[in-house]
Amino acid sequence: MFKLDLKIALRSLWKNKGYTLINVGGLAIGLASCMILLLYVAYEWSYDRQFTNFDKTYVVYNNVKTNTKTFSWAWTPNAMADEVRSKIPGVAYVSHSSYPQEQVISNEEKSFKKKAVYADPSFLKIFDYKIIKGSSNGVLTNINSVILTETMARNLFGNEDPINKMVKLQNTEVLKVEAVIEDVPKNSSIQLDYLMPWALFIKQNPWAKKTNWGNNMCLTVVQLQQSKLFDQANNQIRDIYLRNIKDATSKALLHPLAKWHLYDNFENGKSVGGKIDQLRIFLILAFCILLIACVNFMNLSTARSEKRAKEVGVRKAIGSSRGALIGQFMIESILLSFMAMLVAFTLMEISLPYFNSLLGIELVINYENWIFWAVLAGLTTFTGFIAGSYPAFYLSSFEPIKVLKGFSTAGSSSLSVRKVLVVFQFVFAACLIICTVVIYQQLNFIKNKPVGYNKAGLVQIPIQGNLAGKEKLALLKERLIKTGAVTQVTFFSTSLNMSGNNTFSVEWQGKNPKEDVLFNNRSAGEDFAKTMGSGMVAGREFSSRFTADSTNIVINEAAVKVMGFKNPIGKTIKVMGNPYTIIGVMKDFVMESPYKTAAPMYITNNVENVAYIIASLNPAQNISTSSAQIDDVIKALNPNFPVDRTFANDNFEQKFQDERLLGILSNWFGGFAIFISCLGLLGLALFMAEQRKKEISVRKVLGASTLNILTLLNKDFIKLVAIANLVAFPLAYIIITKWLSAFEFNVGITLLPFAIATGLSLIIAILTVSVQSVKVAKAAPIDSLKHE
Repeated sequence: MFKLDLKIALRSLWKNKGYTLINVGGLAIGLASCMILLLYVAYEWSYDRQFTNFDKTYVVYNNVKTNTKTFSWAWTPNAMADEVRSKIPGVAYVSHSSYPQEQVISNEEKSFKKKAVYADPSFLKIFDYKIIKGSSNGVLTNINSVILTETMARNLFGNEDPINKMVKLQNTEVLKVEAVIEDVPKNSSIQLDYLMPWALFIKQNPWAKKTNWGNNMCLTVVQLQQSKLFDQANNQIRDIYLRNIKDATSKALLHPLAKWHLYDNFENGKSVGGKIDQLRIFLILAFCILLIACVNFMNLSTARSEKRAKEVGVRKAIGSSRGALIGQFMIESILLSFMAMLVAFTLMEISLPYFNSLLGIELVINYENWIFWAVLAGLTTFTGFIAGSYPAFYLSSFEPIKVLKGFSTAGSSSLSVRKVLVVFQFVFAACLIICTVVIYQQLNFIKNKPVGYNKAGLVQIPIQGNLAGKEKLALLKERLIKTGAVTQVTFFSTSLNMSGNNTFSVEWQGKNPKEDVLFNNRSAGEDFAKTMGSGMVAGREFSSRFTADSTNIVINEAAVKVMGFKNPIGKTIKVMGNPYTIIGVMKDFVMESPYKTAAPMYITNNVENVAYIIASLNPAQNISTSSAQIDDVIKALNPNFPVDRTFANDNFEQKFQDERLLGILSNWFGGFAIFISCLGLLGLALFMAEQRKKEISVRKVLGASTLNILTLLNKDFIKLVAIANLVAFPLAYIIITKWLSAFEFNVGITLLPFAIATGLSLIIAILTVSVQSVKVAKAAPIDSLKHE
């Protein structure tokens, strides 16, 4: 029986090639969109789960409580690891390490600036990277050793065996390669190219050897013997700061490694989400697009009901049961679904490289994974069942006597269901249009919002190798200005867009003893505000004309507001117990999140702490020429290191990565959803044109013009789209209000997105329906009336 049903289904699909093509195309686009979004969700969900005991591994967070809020960081003191190891029961391994930072590693002429991590031996017990060459015994114990990733080893040594060979770190430290590990997958929160012992970090930074519970300077990761010990360990680690610092305001907590990537947003010491919110949006989007494709199938199937009615009547007349007919139509639907999946596979393979380059990730179809095939088969069958359920039950309900006598199948109930389905499609499409417009409005609003400095004309170069030192920096500044490539040069302790380096240890007259305020801590060279293209609100900035600037300080507007000074110039404040005189107030400028107000900041003139050269390009000269001149000067003074020049504007753009990703995916898949919705609208247009062709013929005989007929046919669809927009507006308003509430600065909700959604949906609906309506309106009336 199944073989016969399959043969009939194939014959029916072949006979109606146009209908089959539209249905397969709609389902294929829906399935491909759904699968790509599910692949992306699965990729993000898989972060940090590649390690053997990831479910027992936790990142130690430091929650610093003030009188107004609680700050949370995954930065902890260097003493944290030893304290946890000795005082917290149930711990299998605990490791402290540096966060990845780019440093130069070289082998003779081959030199690369790549991400390095300093760690203790327990690091490789917790993060069990596969060792390709060398031995795991005693790694990270020899102070002058290094572990390379496979790609790093190939870059440095080619096809040679790198074990026991020597490399140079920063052209100073000679290190022996003791192992090669597999490349760190991109879905790992800790990205590194080579590993070095923690002892080497202490050698380079002697201050790190001293136990200091007030300096949060490393990452601490804990692996428990059993996951059921989490509650006990988390309770015991909570007061670890208080046990070591009198009157400590910090508390520690264990945050699961598997949640670190997705749940990294903390408010008042508690995880409130993060990227997981974006994944939920994409998950809903995936299944809504698939559901829209299923709705298309329903509309197109019932639109053809007039042609299938006699088939149903004949089959029932010769003894076929309703159950057998339902089975026949379901087989046809599932067969279409599997055909669509084959097309969807092709679409996925073609589009994945594009999306990978667009998103900077590595989505792949893992054909060897049985879970993938199980999800694929389940999704395809589910799609076929959902898409075919309503048509199967509807078509199998026809009474044979009535349909064989010419009974019309245009029942009001079925028509109402189809209209509801079309309304649902356009509700979703309108919501997507509104949300996408708001996302791009928000991005443009923040990008165009003043950041407090002229980021377009600034170049950043890290200070490394021969560039370090007051005399070398002075020589470099002189040569750069002499070339004419730049107009101003200064120095800064961090990248302009980098967060971190902050302290609560700032005191001023009139400060509430119970008030803790977090200040950003920076050092800068002279003419910093001038080079930045910013401005001074009051006072002056650092200058070589004043010899006492080592004890002076510049603060920003946010700091003045916190301190409550009406005239801060000349006031004395204490930073970490040392007195400084305020000589200037600088305008607030964006360093961290552009979506939030600037944090209080102080800037000292400690040139020993600067790490970046900041140069303002000469606007009268070509950028490429200026860049080449800058590179030549840097190479001449520091030949053994890459220049590593970056533009501040490019770094600033990286702050919008999440919002840009959301906008791009919403734009693409929203477009797919709208396209599929048009197919659904076409299905209903086909149905209504079929049912009203005699009415239209009569109207034409009585003198109705083509425009009158088009208006008549489009009127009903315009009503459906209008209803869809009315339903979509409050839903979209709720969604975008919640999304915008996460930003201190937001574009607000205007009428423009709703107007665009209304206009686009109406234009799309009219164009889609008119394709069929014009054909019906121009048909000869005699063809429809000759049988009456």
